[in-house]
Amino acid sequence: MKSYSTRDVAKLLGLSEAQVRSHARVGYLAPDRGPRNAYRFSFQDLVLLRTAKALSEARIAPRRIHRALRALTRELPAGRALSGIRISSEGDRIVVRDGSAAWNPESGQLLLDFRVAELAGQAAPVARRLAREARRSDEPLTAEQWYDLGADLETAAPDDARDAYARAVALDPKHAGARVNLGRLLQDAGRPDEAAEQYRAALAVQPAHSTAAFNLGTALEDLGRSAEAIEAYRQALEADGEFADAHFNLARLYEQTGRRAAALRHLRAYKILSE
Repeated sequence: MKSYSTRDVAKLLGLSEAQVRSHARVGYLAPDRGPRNAYRFSFQDLVLLRTAKALSEARIAPRRIHRALRALTRELPAGRALSGIRISSEGDRIVVRDGSAAWNPESGQLLLDFRVAELAGQAAPVARRLAREARRSDEPLTAEQWYDLGADLETAAPDDARDAYARAVALDPKHAGARVNLGRLLQDAGRPDEAAEQYRAALAVQPAHSTAAFNLGTALEDLGRSAEAIEAYRQALEADGEFADAHFNLARLYEQTGRRAAALRHLRAYKILSE
């Protein structure tokens, strides 16, 4: 569910509505069409537009901006949000940073560094209004619609996102994606025991859900249950043997419990996958 209208986006980002529509036609955004064929944007689209505006203000050619952002959306891992990513220019290369990882979405250069926390703060009132309207709607949303709304609300209004995922789960207890996202937000809120329940419920539906298993491991670690966390990380690797972070966390836990050979094995796997 795309939550922001063209007018919302223009107001939040200081663009004209014509500029927003022009960017929507270029190909790096993924807006839906609402009533009267109007564009509806996600928070992810807002981040990309915020990036495009900042690069334009740094006097980067529009063609380069569009090419870089199209490449970025292709290269971003599935399900990975842009909210924790920074785009900067070092020398004459565009560099995308995601935690310790860095890559070039295209060859070239710029000198820019920014985050999206400020944008999330600006978008929050609109996000909360949309959540209120959804809760009061005469046409009840489906579980999938609540899930989509939760995804759009996460960065700008996490409490409303948590409520949206909970509503999705109430309508469809087998919605593994909603349970995983709800669990993550509960964990972020300092409620790892409740988060673990959601991850386990997701795994009951989809035993090969590697993210649910990995997140369960982190929640169990938060609860001080290292032995159970090891089993959860192993389950994540059974589902996805190239889950680098699961190898790293297993290496750390095995090191802590004195199983050095196992720790080294998983650490080597992590390094190979991270290269």
